[in-house]
Amino acid sequence: MSALASAFANPDRKALIAYVTVGYPDVETTLRLVPLLVESGCDIVELGIPFSDPLADGATIQQASHVALQNGVTPGVCLEVAARLSGVVGAPLVFMSYYNPVLHMGLDAFCAASVDAGVSGLIVPDLPPDEGAELEQAGKWRGLDLIYLVAPTTTRERLEYAAARSRGFLYMVSLTGVTGARVTLDDGLESFVARARAVTTLPLCVGFGISSPSQAARVAGIADGVIVGSRLLQLAENDSSLESIAAFVCELRAAIDSVAV
Repeated sequence: MSALASAFANPDRKALIAYVTVGYPDVETTLRLVPLLVESGCDIVELGIPFSDPLADGATIQQASHVALQNGVTPGVCLEVAARLSGVVGAPLVFMSYYNPVLHMGLDAFCAASVDAGVSGLIVPDLPPDEGAELEQAGKWRGLDLIYLVAPTTTRERLEYAAARSRGFLYMVSLTGVTGARVTLDDGLESFVARARAVTTLPLCVGFGISSPSQAARVAGIADGVIVGSRLLQLAENDSSLESIAAFVCELRAAIDSVAV
């Protein structure tokens, strides 16, 4: 069983997945924050590799990427951070990166370095599954799961195709648009998850826009995992103690666990 698969092995527990941008607001905060997220109830942590043109991301993650780049955070620094974290946290780590940094390092080299650093999976928002065969193979050889994203506009044919090629879990974008905390989630979320459930047995994890315990509970009622990112970064910006983040994650965990499986 892969590390990611083990995060979904307990049928009585829905996965809580946190996203952080490596190096925001600084590297030391990332090194403090990730263990805290796991201690507070997260099952998987996504480490965002900052990129200069993050097209899938909203203002919060764009700003976080900009700050991290200004801090000198490179893919190499992200690998170093992952290696340090993998030795102290018991939850799987997943890189989220745009394709350009991966290609620049070389697909084989990036996958090999990621696994050596203790990373279990890779999410590439701007890589469609029909262009991902080479990276899939490079990851598969080394046990690195490549996770594809699907959106509410994805057709059944494309859902089947993405699910067949994805490993670890299927990342379901809750809305048509970019990342960012939102007051409400799309009314069609339940039907979207049901459409995906009909074509795959992969764990289904929903992200983009989730920013409250009530939203997390709604997602937990229909999916296998809840992904939260922008709200965590907003809290990190204003609270160097990270206490508000720990409290928020505990609230998310309690809301998710309150949903009958």
